[in-house]
Amino acid sequence: MRQIARELYQPIKNLPIVSPHGHTDPSWFATNAPFANPTELLIIPDHYVFRMLYSQGIALEQLGILPRDGGSVESDPRKIWKLFASNYHLFRGTPSRMWLDWVFVEVFGIDVRLDSTTADYYYDTIDKALATPAFLPRALFEKFNIEVIATTESPLDELEHHRALRASGWKGRVITAYRPDPVVDPEAEKFSTNLQRFGQLSGEDVSTYAGYLRAHRNRRAYFREAGATSSDHGHPSAFTANLSPSECEALYQRVRHGKATPADAELFRGQILTEMARMSIDDGMVLQIHPGVYRSHNPTVLKRFGRDKGADIPLPTDYVHALKPLLDAYGADPRLMIILFTLDETSYSRELAPLAGHYPALRLGPPWWFHDSPEGMRRFREQCTETGGFYNTVGFNDDTRAFFSSPARHDVARRMDCAFLARLVAEHRMEMDEAHEIARALTYDLVKAAYKL
Repeated sequence: MRQIARELYQPIKNLPIVSPHGHTDPSWFATNAPFANPTELLIIPDHYVFRMLYSQGIALEQLGILPRDGGSVESDPRKIWKLFASNYHLFRGTPSRMWLDWVFVEVFGIDVRLDSTTADYYYDTIDKALATPAFLPRALFEKFNIEVIATTESPLDELEHHRALRASGWKGRVITAYRPDPVVDPEAEKFSTNLQRFGQLSGEDVSTYAGYLRAHRNRRAYFREAGATSSDHGHPSAFTANLSPSECEALYQRVRHGKATPADAELFRGQILTEMARMSIDDGMVLQIHPGVYRSHNPTVLKRFGRDKGADIPLPTDYVHALKPLLDAYGADPRLMIILFTLDETSYSRELAPLAGHYPALRLGPPWWFHDSPEGMRRFREQCTETGGFYNTVGFNDDTRAFFSSPARHDVARRMDCAFLARLVAEHRMEMDEAHEIARALTYDLVKAAYKL
């Protein structure tokens, strides 16, 4: 099986990276400024890294994570790096260890293990490299063989970095994606203020539900001008609704005036998913749904440091009942592409694969977040393929803020897909030529087709 897997891997290992959904900072590519130092590159922005260290009692302030009130924080990047290095053993067996080791070896050429005794050597080697032209963001984009990468922005973002990129003449393809959560979730911080800004940017009167929907259409068009081919929705659940116009207006007025109950908030989010599906049929944008996360589970960390600090926890998620209103309306429409993700692995074979194996509008996104790992990828293929097949999936996307880990993640996905296919070939359930076709499809063809790239 290993020999077959290696044979399948060879033709695809150097195919271009297509990264259709992620959270890299577009300013990196717009300004093409050097990355500051190893700590600010690999530790401070990576919640995979600091959540593990925090779990072992290391304060976030010690890792350079700035409190919201601007309190005391460790500011010496070398000291932070040494703390990380002395605790690097904590990452044994995790995908973070695989990605970081890949970066250290393949990108920086370091051939000794990271620990407290090699911390300075690592820091100096990486710091020296980052000061060279070969390690500027655009040069790395090309070195990593990235064909296209999508960032993710709020509708309140004016996309100035994307405009600067287009004006720069650089040939690298960096596009945006429409993430309307700040003006869709009534429980979002500063929701009322966000609505006002939403109306200003779109030039629409958002005092009515019809005006609110026109504002979305306006901003979606603006995002498409910046290359967007998809929208993305990070809701607590996959709940959808399909209310009458009068019910929508009444619900919107409760939401707009801050009178929404938690049930109203869930109903509004669900209604907007259905509205986004309707808009996607009109404008061709792909609809991504990333549900099932208890955001900022740790209130102490949320209060002191804000969101996205490693305290997000997966939740059980229902798809069969939750998606039915949307699918009743649009699930059979071949013009619509809905890509579903999950953090609830129990739903793979029970719900998601059967749904995607039936509805023309549905596809399954790759293993996401906590399951972006070798075993997570294996479980996904084992539980989804028999019912959903390969061609109702959309290849791989890295969904990362950590730019340097992107090629490592794609390489892991390519290897794990080849390993899965090798088993089917070895057990005479698939011919070798078919496996070669599927390996390429999972690496390159399916993601380009699904995301219209």
